[in-house]
Amino acid sequence: MNFRLAVAMATGSLFFSAAGFAQNVPTTPPPTSATTTTPPGFPGFNRPVNTGPKPYNEIITSKAKTDKGLFTTHKVEDKFYFEIPDSLLGREILVVNRIAKAPAGPRAGFTGYAGDQVGENVITFEKGPNNRLFLRSSSFNEAGRDSLGMYQSVRNSNLSPIAASFDIKAFSNDSVTHAKGTVIEMTDYFMGDNDILFFEAPVKRALGLNAYQRENSYVDDLRSFPNNIEVKTVKTYMRTPTPAGGISFGPPSAGSPATFELNSSLILLPKMPMKARYFDPRVGYFATSFTDFDANPQGIEKIRMITRWRLEPKPEDREKYLRGELVEPAKPIVYYIDPATPKKWVPYLIQGVNDWQKAFEKAGFKNAIVAKEAPANDPEWSLDDARHSAIVYKPSDIPNASGPNVHDPRSGEILESHINWYHNVMSLVRDWYFIQTAAVDPRARQLVFPDSLMGQLIRFVSSHEVGHTLGLRHNYGSSSTVPVEKLRNKAFVEANGHTPSIMDYARFNYVAQPEDNITDKGLFPRIGDYDKWAIEWGYKWMPQYKTPGAEEAFLNKWVMDSLKANKRLWFGTETDPDDPRAQNEDLGDDAMKASAYGIKNLKRIIVKLPEWTKETDKDYTDLTNMYGQLVTQFTRYMGHVAKNIGGVETTPKMQEEPGRVVVFTPKAKQKEAMAFLQEQLFTTPTWLIQKNIAGLTGTNALTTINGVQSSVLSRLLSNGTFNKLFRYEASGETNAYTATEMISDLRKSIWSELSARKPINIYRRNLQKVFVERLINNLKGDDNAVPAAFAAFGITSPTYSKTTDALSIVKAQLRTLQSEIRAALPEYKDAASRAHLQDVNDRITEALNPKK
Repeated sequence: MNFRLAVAMATGSLFFSAAGFAQNVPTTPPPTSATTTTPPGFPGFNRPVNTGPKPYNEIITSKAKTDKGLFTTHKVEDKFYFEIPDSLLGREILVVNRIAKAPAGPRAGFTGYAGDQVGENVITFEKGPNNRLFLRSSSFNEAGRDSLGMYQSVRNSNLSPIAASFDIKAFSNDSVTHAKGTVIEMTDYFMGDNDILFFEAPVKRALGLNAYQRENSYVDDLRSFPNNIEVKTVKTYMRTPTPAGGISFGPPSAGSPATFELNSSLILLPKMPMKARYFDPRVGYFATSFTDFDANPQGIEKIRMITRWRLEPKPEDREKYLRGELVEPAKPIVYYIDPATPKKWVPYLIQGVNDWQKAFEKAGFKNAIVAKEAPANDPEWSLDDARHSAIVYKPSDIPNASGPNVHDPRSGEILESHINWYHNVMSLVRDWYFIQTAAVDPRARQLVFPDSLMGQLIRFVSSHEVGHTLGLRHNYGSSSTVPVEKLRNKAFVEANGHTPSIMDYARFNYVAQPEDNITDKGLFPRIGDYDKWAIEWGYKWMPQYKTPGAEEAFLNKWVMDSLKANKRLWFGTETDPDDPRAQNEDLGDDAMKASAYGIKNLKRIIVKLPEWTKETDKDYTDLTNMYGQLVTQFTRYMGHVAKNIGGVETTPKMQEEPGRVVVFTPKAKQKEAMAFLQEQLFTTPTWLIQKNIAGLTGTNALTTINGVQSSVLSRLLSNGTFNKLFRYEASGETNAYTATEMISDLRKSIWSELSARKPINIYRRNLQKVFVERLINNLKGDDNAVPAAFAAFGITSPTYSKTTDALSIVKAQLRTLQSEIRAALPEYKDAASRAHLQDVNDRITEALNPKK
């Protein structure tokens, strides 16, 4: 893999967009005699004959309500105009579209709430022939330079589309600055339905929005600020709800109207993009990319740039910064708290933002990031203004929060962010904290937490989401750098936290036992060693390197030296399904040890659930929920362990670093994982069978336990796990854990009663049937294939590949099992066990000898 990255803007290359084709058109007014018509189908309206520009005062009359800013905007009775200075023609403008107010019905998952971003574009305005002004939609997917003669070739293949065309209504000439400008009418474009200013097509489809209702829509407000323009519109659509699963067969229903208030922000991008920083897979940043046709003399290269805010010292503080003194940035990162946020949670959200200040101090900046309450009674301030980053409080039953950002596609510079804070996230963190820490924290032994505890939980989630808006990805591998026994060491964990990164999905310290006496300082996530180092790596100002390419050697050595000196700085991506070190919701360097401690605490909690969920005048809904949450936590532990079987560990490295990039999880650890599953899962976890809880809630322990066992068996017997074990065996590694050995271990554990001729209880009978059915289903081949009609939706067949050893091994295991069943059957006297064994024997016979 080639991780060398180059950034074109900083090395003389040219990104191709509308601005990249500056059309060499004159900036003086063209002749006014030309007329033209636009054919039907233009977005939103049919254009009348253009009679040419008129005198300025005939268009912008004394009735105009004028607002000066990036463009001068005018409202003349019921018409809206842009007055665009010639100096801004060809300049890239980022358009960010958000929902300002939303109806209750049209929602799709996390989309459809007030504050949600529903579209993003980069546009430019340019003069065209026949007294027209064109709006082009820009792309930055490809770039080229003159160094290899690719400039003209790439330019010819990257013509930016004209998204709209406007008649020039008048020309202006500022009496003070003498700057020239062009006046165009925007009324019909604002009133139309286009994906530049409003919903992108995929979002409309997700929300089920169909026919746009122009007669039930209007322009609500138009404001201009120094660096941006805000357009607020009210849009009504007919809505046909998307069926469950997103698959619709047959004609759509008539639908119902849905009205949204939308806010479109037009933000002027910097004339000179920020110096980018190369993406490095060893440090977890989000990235933006393009294809460079000149970076590789014999091909192309994918250029990836991290997303980050522009932090630079004030001009007068640059020498201090370079001497190592802490200085304030010229422009700090400011987050405002949505005025709709309940007041008692505001201080905790603010603290979650301010907690990052210590990380930026590592990068040389003090007071680099701060949260504030939104200004009260300030008509110039708006939550929808794209200049303002905010934590937006949403009255939603979704138990979540998210931290997106808007960035300059030319450099990765983050321009603003709206963190989505869904009200019901409090139920999520309440459930997590209850199930993971109630054994050690008495405050968690109730359904309604004290505000002080809930506030700290909100603070933790706030810090995590802010981390995303600073450019940081999830670091699922961070917790794997901590020895499990350290998580029970009060001094260590209270000083260092239970994971080095708040960007991990490590939640709370479920390993801690009651006798460890660990306080919440050792139970809560916090901004840790990795987070501080990642911020330093991404935000350190290095003016001595004039281009991103010049930084490359220094940054590479910095990462290598840092990782060698401190293993806690390792980044484990959230997108690797094979590496057992990179998992969400796990803790420590040994899933078996950590899960064993976690199960000890679950056993302490489960017997107290009826007491700790008791509330006056309430039914048992909360007890049902908490029992389900406990089972889910147990299922997570089983998943953490199961991922070790067939594990493939990937550690990105540069060529200067020693060691292998890819290694297989050692056989001994895989065998340990299998033994753990045999003891804790496949041997019936009878502690989950709580008669008093079942009597109050109606929960079925048989179904519950069988469900957990089925999910783990599906993973272990999947094509993916088999292929990883085949890969291990074929690699030439000594003492590999083979697929044959894995499934033999599994069979012996699940069918252990046969050798001792012991009666088989109902829990084990169900487990054994699941085991056999998983194997049989994967023998069915084409008979078990998914219908072709569903393939387009990503629903694929689970069958094993016929060109590997998988089918051979499965058939051999079924034959062995059938032989053992037949040998044991005569000695089984209880009716249930005999019926079960005879049934399974028949199933295997039919599977191995299918009828044609």
